[in-house]
Amino acid sequence: MTDFPFRVYNIVVGDWDIEQERLDDSVITNNADKREVLATIAAAILEFIHTYPDAFIYAEGSTPSRTRLYQMAISSLYVDISQLLIIKGQIKGQWYPFRKGVNYEAFLARRK
Repeated sequence: MTDFPFRVYNIVVGDWDIEQERLDDSVITNNADKREVLATIAAAILEFIHTYPDAFIYAEGSTPSRTRLYQMAISSLYVDISQLLIIKGQIKGQWYPFRKGVNYEAFLARRK
């Protein structure tokens, strides 16, 4: 394992499977609470970076469509969150400053 000069934390979104006692990031609940879930994730990230200001946060959906959902959420809130976070998007293993309208495979954010 390589030592990095920074810590990267992975955000995982899913439903808790009581029977399996694990997080299921592939479940589709379709309970019409997408906005609330994304708002909760955003609030958790902001709280996390407040507590751990040097942390990097990595996000990638369990499927391309979920990654696209994260991208749409970042795009819709970009004006506000870009005041607090530096956001990068990954394309073919390379990181680029986030831009609306560009399809990314994953995201990396850190506090400004």
